[in-house]
Amino acid sequence: MPLRNRLPFYEPYSDDQISAIENHADRILDEVGVEFRGDEEALELFRGAGARVDGERVRFEPGLAAHLCSTAPSRFEMHGRDGRTLPIGGDNVAFLPAYGSPFVTDLDQGRRYATLADFENIVKMTYSTPWLHHSGGTVCEPVDVPVNKRHLDMVYAHLRWSTKPFMGAVTAPERAEDSIAMARMVFGAEFLGDHCVIQGNINVNSPLVWDDVMSGALKAYARANQGCVISPFIIGGAMGPVTIPALVAQAHAEAMTGIALSQLVRPGSPMVYGNFLTTMNLRSGAPTFGTAESTLATYAVGQLARRLGLPLRCGAHYTASKIADGQAMTESVDSMSAGILAGTNYVIHAAGWLEGGLTFGYEKFAMDLDRCAMLHKQLGGITVDDEQLGMDAYLEAGPGGNYLACGHTMRHYATANHESSLADTNSFEQWTDDGALDIAQRANRQWKQMLAEYEPPPICEAVDRELLAFIDDRRKAAPDAWY
Repeated sequence: MPLRNRLPFYEPYSDDQISAIENHADRILDEVGVEFRGDEEALELFRGAGARVDGERVRFEPGLAAHLCSTAPSRFEMHGRDGRTLPIGGDNVAFLPAYGSPFVTDLDQGRRYATLADFENIVKMTYSTPWLHHSGGTVCEPVDVPVNKRHLDMVYAHLRWSTKPFMGAVTAPERAEDSIAMARMVFGAEFLGDHCVIQGNINVNSPLVWDDVMSGALKAYARANQGCVISPFIIGGAMGPVTIPALVAQAHAEAMTGIALSQLVRPGSPMVYGNFLTTMNLRSGAPTFGTAESTLATYAVGQLARRLGLPLRCGAHYTASKIADGQAMTESVDSMSAGILAGTNYVIHAAGWLEGGLTFGYEKFAMDLDRCAMLHKQLGGITVDDEQLGMDAYLEAGPGGNYLACGHTMRHYATANHESSLADTNSFEQWTDDGALDIAQRANRQWKQMLAEYEPPPICEAVDRELLAFIDDRRKAAPDAWY
């Protein structure tokens, strides 16, 4: 079921402060500009829209980039192949699994390169849980499949083993086109033309550079009226200055240029204003997560997205930890909480992220799901009415009475409190008798149970054959490439 955030968003910065950041973003775009490398079409589109183009450098008069973003919808719906819809924007929140890890890890086999079998496992677990709303994209990199062909297997896995909305390939424009073509086989050309069923996760090559791979994939999805998440990837001190206002302004400028391009290709194509902004250890150069600085930046990003009137992607269960330990959950909770308070609509990496994104953790996935489940309850807020105020409980039990046995408690016994599927609240003796398992060990048992109980959704046999024939044709069309 769709998740709605019924709590107020946290907006700690004044209008003057946010306006100053917006003005600085405009100054960056006007005085420094953004490069679109190897994409003559993008340069011509921006030139025609009034931007100043000098070689591959594009500069925008103040206000132009925001104006070009104005045709992107503030809300849209994604459609699953089972007919269910996922609203994006407003007060809606969508949780997705982790994205892009070349490694996976679990307690049984340890850290290893990800395979297609791992990819399919993650898709199946994501389909099985009610706490994730979207199948994700490159949930891990299946390195046992050639680089130039693995997108076919990944898209097929999303379409065959799940019915939730999903992301397609972005590592080459033609792979994006393959992804859209496969979605079209399942949903039909007419339906896909008017409805969003697939997205691309588009990263700016921060600082202030777009290459033709990312801009080409972005244009492919926009032309098909499908969605993209436009996400600058900025680590303070490496891809931008170390100060928070500067980083936020740069991220705002970069995100706007991608959304602007999408709207020049097809006005009204559905886009998400994304952000991946964190800090680094300035002694070692290692990225850090869940820090005070990244939290403060996230709040500003939320305010900027709402002023643009666009759905927001930020926050996630981020961590630099290598294993599902206390560091992992502390950093993850801090990162996710900042995004929730900032008003995020779309959370990539809600489950499974480890080692700064290098590794997908099976146990971490189960632990993150447990927290996503809690957030479902938390974001619903409270209802204040006669039943919830429970006057009949006071009248029945009275002073010094037993409220556990009263009728009001019995009516709400099963639903009053969210119950964690992983936390152990037994006595020490009970916990010891049950094997003295820590939370990672309990999570190990849980993800295995999820896979054991997985049941694949049905699919039209004719459509399945068409997909497999398409994949076979594409595989034969080119030799394998491993880089």
